[in-house]
Amino acid sequence: MGNKIKNNIWLKPLLLIVIVGGLTFIFYKTGLIHFFLNKKRLLDFLDSLGPVAFIGFILLQTAQVVAAPIPGEVTGLLGGFLYGKLVGIFLSTIGLTLGSYLAFALSRKFGRPFVDRFVNKSTMERFDYLLHHKGAFLVYLLFLIPGFPKDYLCYILGLGHLSTMEFLIIGGTGRLFGTILLTLGGDYIRHNQYGKFSILVGVALVVVFIAMAYRDKLERWFRVLHIADYRRKKLKRNQGKN
Repeated sequence: MGNKIKNNIWLKPLLLIVIVGGLTFIFYKTGLIHFFLNKKRLLDFLDSLGPVAFIGFILLQTAQVVAAPIPGEVTGLLGGFLYGKLVGIFLSTIGLTLGSYLAFALSRKFGRPFVDRFVNKSTMERFDYLLHHKGAFLVYLLFLIPGFPKDYLCYILGLGHLSTMEFLIIGGTGRLFGTILLTLGGDYIRHNQYGKFSILVGVALVVVFIAMAYRDKLERWFRVLHIADYRRKKLKRNQGKN
């Protein structure tokens, strides 16, 4: 069990490194790297697309939350590389919020059999306590912590008691920290600031490793707090009836 947890801690960062390295190799071999490193040509191409470019990127971010096998880290970096810091964060936030809401709404409409197609049994069992009552603040904390399966949580929360507005606030702001880091990384690559990019990656990996190392403890703590809050509110309701 211990070895399995350690492997999971390293898996996601290593997967990201492999994907980024693979894409870089393909770009060099095909010559596409010269296009992407030529900022003027790239920006001229994006300008020629007009609003279609923005819409396409937003849809890409939306799709990667709902079902696409594209890691969110890659699309987050892409947003910063293509559009810079402010616009990249803005567009990514719109896309991620739309994707989160779509997963939440589909789950709410079609119920547990639909969610079981996207969320495996072990993940459902880990977070089944979220279905007891709202616990909006604790859910928000889960979204803030790196390494938690936020896309799966969107489906799971659709089966619970959160209102649509509460979920939109959580889904829209809970991902913001990670979105900012990824967009900054893409912007550093865009401006050839590889020193800053390396520092950012190092800091991000340390944060992810720490979060993943203590993930099980955090999950148990949140579960205890969530259930205790549920029982306290249930007791108050019962006392009110009496």
